[in-house]
Amino acid sequence: MNNFKINIFSLGIAALATAAMTTGCSNSFLDVESKVDSNTQNFYKSEADAWRALIGCYNGWRQTSSYGGISFYIASTIMSDETYSGTGNSDGKNYMVIDRFDTGMSPADQQIYSTDWAIYYKGVYRCNELITRADGINWNENSSKRGLYIGEARALRALLYFDMVRLWGNIPLFLEPVNENREQADPAEVYANIFEDLKYAIANIPDDANLGVDNFGRVSKYAAEAVAARAYLFYTGYYGKEPGFTDAEGKTIGTFSKSDALAAVEDVISSGQYELLENYKDFWPASSLVANTDAPGWNNTLSTYAGDANKEAVLSMNFTPMASYATDASADGNRWQVMIGMRSPLSVLPYYCGWGACTVNTPFMNNIYEANDQRLKAGVIDIVGEGVNSSSNFSPSYSDWREYTGYSIKKYSPIAFLQYQGDELVIKNANMSTGAGDMQINNCQPYNIVRYSDVLLMAAELGSPNADNYMHMVRSRAGLPDIAVNQENIMKERARELAFEGIRYWDLLRQGVEVMADAVVATAGPVHNGGTPANVEYNRAKIVATKGLSQIPNDQIVLSNGVLKQNEGWK
Repeated sequence: MNNFKINIFSLGIAALATAAMTTGCSNSFLDVESKVDSNTQNFYKSEADAWRALIGCYNGWRQTSSYGGISFYIASTIMSDETYSGTGNSDGKNYMVIDRFDTGMSPADQQIYSTDWAIYYKGVYRCNELITRADGINWNENSSKRGLYIGEARALRALLYFDMVRLWGNIPLFLEPVNENREQADPAEVYANIFEDLKYAIANIPDDANLGVDNFGRVSKYAAEAVAARAYLFYTGYYGKEPGFTDAEGKTIGTFSKSDALAAVEDVISSGQYELLENYKDFWPASSLVANTDAPGWNNTLSTYAGDANKEAVLSMNFTPMASYATDASADGNRWQVMIGMRSPLSVLPYYCGWGACTVNTPFMNNIYEANDQRLKAGVIDIVGEGVNSSSNFSPSYSDWREYTGYSIKKYSPIAFLQYQGDELVIKNANMSTGAGDMQINNCQPYNIVRYSDVLLMAAELGSPNADNYMHMVRSRAGLPDIAVNQENIMKERARELAFEGIRYWDLLRQGVEVMADAVVATAGPVHNGGTPANVEYNRAKIVATKGLSQIPNDQIVLSNGVLKQNEGWK
């Protein structure tokens, strides 16, 4: 795997960082060693300091998925109509609270997102440090690094806030590195600053910057454009108005129109930097595996995987294997990926074990996919159909699996291979070059934030004159004929094309809270809890009461002495 590798150490409140650019899931990297003790008084002076601080910003963004919280992407998938909560039959029910929008599933879980809240604001703090200190940095003469580095930092801040404001809706807004008890901002103001940050990134990150294998994982101009279009579609759909906020000085900020959004995605398309892969399944390691009867499992010669930095990847969050659990500085592994792996101790090649979250439900597959759609097999593991349950160690896994449906997510499933350990042939995690390491912290498959197919579908939705062709490109790759290009069909196509990628829930919600609630409630149905038949049920009224927003951690409300207010429906 090609990795924009990040190795972090804390330097006081600035959370400064060393980093390296390299390729492969290996341990080689370039250390940039501090010659003095760095702090906010003697740092942020040189362009090299800015680079180190920028890596700290990337690490802060990555920790939202690598440091043991719920993870935005897991939550997005659970809340959608694609999956149930899953996990172990004897595990706590915090994921069920997320799935049902109901603390009654587990009254003790009043701060489910506490770790996530803290990690996100830590990431914002790092970005704010660099952004606000740009004027004090001695940028090299004739250097374009200021626009590039600050553009990246502002794009990362926008990404962090975009996750938070969608998840919680009502959040404090910090645009400077301060530590204070602050009231929640008007969401319109948060979105206005998201658009301001993205517009800055689009204007200042050069067209040819952060592209190619060596820069995989960094934010390009085109990634910022795609995210801006996504933010526009969500904001206008969910809030029913155009972006823009008038600040205390009477200045309007954060305006971004439909024509701006369309121009942004059309620029991504016309750049020539991206293409659809020939085969849909080749975007994900587990989906691209080829059957091997002699030695089943992960084998580069028996995989059609296009690689991490392939031509369809517009923006990805990158990971590297962790050395240990020691500190948040080493929290570089893809910690949410193990959550969706089939329930431990199930390890049936080519799939590696995990904790069984996000079990795919049958109603979604039956209602969304068309006959002969190649994307279904690429996205979903059919546990019975693929013979996984024939393994001798399936039984204990099945007996310890909550909300088992017979289907699991394939796109981000951990994968495995056989390796001799002495004379014994053992199963190893394929995400490590040696197969060694802890299964919980050593997955390093990138999480893709934006694929090129998403850009094409956004352009079609925004009214591109090429909408028919963009829809044709997406559907023909899946082996499907053309259909009429209208809003209803575009949303259905997005559901099929982008399934299990953390996008579906937000697509539902931007169509209206009741649309989302109806879709989720329609997936209620039979499961097995610990091998015993059961049913998943939803309370539509409770879902609607939350307005699709998540519970603000109660411990944060307590720490704020009541300055923070809980979202409706969660009180």
